[in-house]
Amino acid sequence: MIRKAFVMSVNEGMEAEYARRHQPIWPELERVLREHGVRTYSIFLHPGTRQLFGVAEVESEEKWAAIAETDVCRRWWASMRALMPTNADDSPVSEVLEEVFRMD
Repeated sequence: MIRKAFVMSVNEGMEAEYARRHQPIWPELERVLREHGVRTYSIFLHPGTRQLFGVAEVESEEKWAAIAETDVCRRWWASMRALMPTNADDSPVSEVLEEVFRMD
């Protein structure tokens, strides 16, 4: 299992709406995530900075990358673009984090 971690952010004043849209996420998006080998996925909000910290356990890098090519992922990104900084393709602006410590 591969553990992925990344940082994104939510626009000021959109924190509650961001959380609401994740409770729950669209069933078809959850299905795509699971079909692409995502075993666990959590997003945490730092309220002072509006930073979002995501961590996911995935089966493979290839399956994880393929999620971005699905229609449901593209629609999800488009639906979230007003809430957070996004790239030209509507994907969230994010930075991959390097794991420097782990205790199992």
